[in-house]
Amino acid sequence: MKKLFILLTVLLCLQTVNTYGQFGGSATEAQPTSIGMVIYSNDIETLWNALRLANFSKNTGDTVTIFLLGKGVELDTLVKINMDLKEQADMFLNNGGKILGCGTCLQSRKFNEPQVCKFSTMADLYEIIRKNQIILTF
Repeated sequence: MKKLFILLTVLLCLQTVNTYGQFGGSATEAQPTSIGMVIYSNDIETLWNALRLANFSKNTGDTVTIFLLGKGVELDTLVKINMDLKEQADMFLNNGGKILGCGTCLQSRKFNEPQVCKFSTMADLYEIIRKNQIILTF
């Protein structure tokens, strides 16, 4: 009888732990994630959605770094003609986000004084890839 009582107590404890886990209970809270975004598109809708995701991620506590590559550096001029892009880019930067732009790509387009991004190198892109837990490309 005593063995049966102990067995039932152990099973009840295991069931409680299992139920707690199924309903979102956790002994540890989710830690912020570091996200690197590489944007190489100049498509306005793609840029807008990438920036929206970056802002959403920042608002949940994640760290986000954006690297503009190729046509992606054209974000710097597109924010001047598209208010939705400007709003998202400004929100990201004002919230502590960092936007880096490929220096070679910027120079090839004669963007000598970018307003949205900072001149960067392949070494900066490499660092983003190495240090972030998640890398997304757009």
